[in-house]
Amino acid sequence: MSLRLRQRLPLWVTFTALALGYLLAALALAQLLSRWIASPWWAGLAAIALLLPLLVYHVRRAFAPMLSLFRALAGTVSSYRDGDYSFGLSWAGGGELRDLVASHNALGDALRDQRHALVQRELLLDTLVQNTPVAMLLVEPGGHVVLANLAARRLLGEGRRLEGHAFAELLEAAPAELRDAFANGGDGMVSVPSEDGTDEDVFHLSRRQFRLNGRRHELVLLRTLTAELRRQEVHTWKKVIRVISHELNNSLAPIASLAHSGAELLRRGQTERLPVALATIEERARHLEGFIRGYARFAKLPEPRCEPLEWQRFVAHLREQVMFSVDGAVPDGHARVDAAQLEQALINLLKNAHESGSPSDQVQLALRRLPDEWRIDVLDRGSGMNSAVLSNALLPFYSTKRNGTGLGLALAREIAEAHGGRIALLNRDGGGLCVSLALPVR
Repeated sequence: MSLRLRQRLPLWVTFTALALGYLLAALALAQLLSRWIASPWWAGLAAIALLLPLLVYHVRRAFAPMLSLFRALAGTVSSYRDGDYSFGLSWAGGGELRDLVASHNALGDALRDQRHALVQRELLLDTLVQNTPVAMLLVEPGGHVVLANLAARRLLGEGRRLEGHAFAELLEAAPAELRDAFANGGDGMVSVPSEDGTDEDVFHLSRRQFRLNGRRHELVLLRTLTAELRRQEVHTWKKVIRVISHELNNSLAPIASLAHSGAELLRRGQTERLPVALATIEERARHLEGFIRGYARFAKLPEPRCEPLEWQRFVAHLREQVMFSVDGAVPDGHARVDAAQLEQALINLLKNAHESGSPSDQVQLALRRLPDEWRIDVLDRGSGMNSAVLSNALLPFYSTKRNGTGLGLALAREIAEAHGGRIALLNRDGGGLCVSLALPVR
């Protein structure tokens, strides 16, 4: 929308003509009045008084377009402040006022373009937020939902809008697993049984605090991992089959070949070479047996049988099997754990530390009592792990070693989680790795 204002002559021409015309008219009228008024001063004052209404009239007419322009500028500025950028001005005159109108219109065009781009970005962002498979909720300080996308509506509201509802009330109607996950606070994984109870959905819960308009808000994200985990599970099974097939072929092929060679030796009566062939068959068979036993032990890890464990005696027994030094003093305490499973996990971790390229005297074990848990750290000064290895190291059958099975860290993780604990891998400053095992105090 454009407002068109007209000014026929430049302002300086109009004001100059008015001033000269008024001055000449005042002189002429004063000369005329001097016939009746003796004093020239009184004649001049009378002339000015008589011409003053005419001057005011012409000045108002001369200033009228400029006053209209100022009112129009004030109106468009008010519209800009209210978010309406559809107004523009058109000035037919010249001079400084033309430059002012041109600058004002340029400002309006810039604001209008920025507003259009902002609206387009908001539409794009809203489309992305609403259609992402991650359930997103924005909760204001009072605990009410101010934004929820379609995935959040399906998960927590059966498809209805959630804005304005109390977040605590939505959790009350949610599955118990989700309520417990939010009660614990922080990020984590949560498994929710399906409606028919035959399967479960796995979610990653993420909660972030930030300030919006000076007030603290919370962004809640629930990402569905079920399909991703199933794909990973299929990939893992394929890898297991490849590893087992490779290992079986590597052992069965020599056994079959040696058995055939032994039969030929018997047929020829060359029995003196039979012990070597039989010993090699036994060695390959025992290797295969150990390989199968390791996989079976991981697949059939029993529930831990927790009994009191004295740490000093346990550490001393562990040092008889694997070489390491103790970082600090071993606390004089007891813990309720499955000693056999914990020993198995720590032996695997300590062997990994020795195989990391660390000097043997730099392989250490640190044991500390924290308020709610026991912390066991296995430390080395090896090559550490890059980000790709760190993200996959705890997965079963993942290994960077040429002949590794990928079960050591995975088994340690299974044992820690079976005890209600957790395991973490961190690269150390100065090189090396810290594998931290946390077990709850029972």
